[in-house]
Amino acid sequence: MFTSREMFEKQDGIDFPGNVFSETILKPIFYDQKEHLMDAMFQIHKAHTQMLADQHILTETEAKTILQGIQQLENMDYRTLEYRAEYEDLFFLVESKIGELIGDELAGKMHIAKSRNDMGEAMYRIVLRSYLKNSIKYAQELSTALLYQAERHTKTIMPAHTHTQPAQPTTFGHYLVALYDNLERDIDRLKQAYHTVNQSPMGAAAITTSGFPISREQMVELLEFDGLIENSYDAIASGDYLIDAAQSLISLMTNMGRWLQELLRMSSKEVGLIKVSDAYVQISSIMPQKRNPVSIEHSRSLASSAAAEGMAVIHMVHNTPFGDINDTEDDLQPHLYAGFSKGIRVLRLMRAVILTLEFDRERAYQQARENMITITELADVLSRDYGVSFRTAHQQASMISKKAGELKKELYELPVSKINEWLEGTQLTEKDWQEIVNPLYFVERRRVTGGPNSEVVRKMIEKRKQELKRRLDNRK
Repeated sequence: MFTSREMFEKQDGIDFPGNVFSETILKPIFYDQKEHLMDAMFQIHKAHTQMLADQHILTETEAKTILQGIQQLENMDYRTLEYRAEYEDLFFLVESKIGELIGDELAGKMHIAKSRNDMGEAMYRIVLRSYLKNSIKYAQELSTALLYQAERHTKTIMPAHTHTQPAQPTTFGHYLVALYDNLERDIDRLKQAYHTVNQSPMGAAAITTSGFPISREQMVELLEFDGLIENSYDAIASGDYLIDAAQSLISLMTNMGRWLQELLRMSSKEVGLIKVSDAYVQISSIMPQKRNPVSIEHSRSLASSAAAEGMAVIHMVHNTPFGDINDTEDDLQPHLYAGFSKGIRVLRLMRAVILTLEFDRERAYQQARENMITITELADVLSRDYGVSFRTAHQQASMISKKAGELKKELYELPVSKINEWLEGTQLTEKDWQEIVNPLYFVERRRVTGGPNSEVVRKMIEKRKQELKRRLDNRK
């Protein structure tokens, strides 16, 4: 029989790190760090060493030797490094490996005026800004694809829906410009998150800077940050860069998920408006007639998963102390990396789907004639051209839609004589009635700014193309 203490010592040991702590915390974190942070760590080591030399805190010879050691380790296949319990984390293992190359004393000087706190925050920001930069790039490519298709469909009549019910005629081009504008606002949110993320915490050290005469401003330049988090407490304690990044991801994926659901509805056999390219559908293993739009399904699923990763970040930061704490560090960061990785997959896949999809113009036009969705135009015509008050006109239009429904007739199936009989007083002309039931006239009459009129949509597209051109010119 073991005493309780003997059982504890046999099971786990009493020296740091305990076996369970190593297996459940330190080891998984080590491999996450190795996968995501190594390049950023080397960047920081080299920049900090250069700054120490320029500030005459290290001699030129010391700095040169340290930089050679860093470069040597960087050139080695450091991906083969394995977790070892005697090193608390990757940070200490790398220092040890450099020490083996240039001597422990000199390797130790590499950390003058540098803490795991400011270095860790800087590494996270460097990695995260890369994900944000790629997200912006692929989101912009998707927005360009939406605009390309919108330009092809400025006159493609289709039914618009509210509350999932057929509502009024519009065009596929008008719809796609709406998706484009929504996506562009999410791109702006990603850019704002990038600006928040791409600020340097280096030189804050543990939390109060350092007694050495370092240059925090030089670290901004060397690490290609946009600016400096001036207050050293802010640099270490604030997690708002995590929140900004997570929220931009959540917004992007949530907004995309809504119209991904719409595209799936449009691509169903019953609706039949969108045909996804053969390159992005799969057939059934047993039903040979099936064309399953799995590319959109995967995108919807991944978008939900990416948004959930962002929500995990928000929940992990929520109600944590304002300061350096593990809740915002190694356990949290992989959620952002996974979330943005999934989001980028969605953006890339949907760009390909959008560019290659086909839209059934004839079927969409016929659907826009059905379910009496041009009836609003009857109320408008009565009010605008026949002097009927709009409220009365609206009531008369509602009455006619009900009577047509009772007869199980569409508006275009009814003669104007029957409509005039129901109106009891106002007598529509044949021309007016034929235009009222025609979704093309409905759309073309809505030429107010932002409306579906083809020329209005074409001007919206041209305006956005000019904005895209300016954006591309600014990159050069």
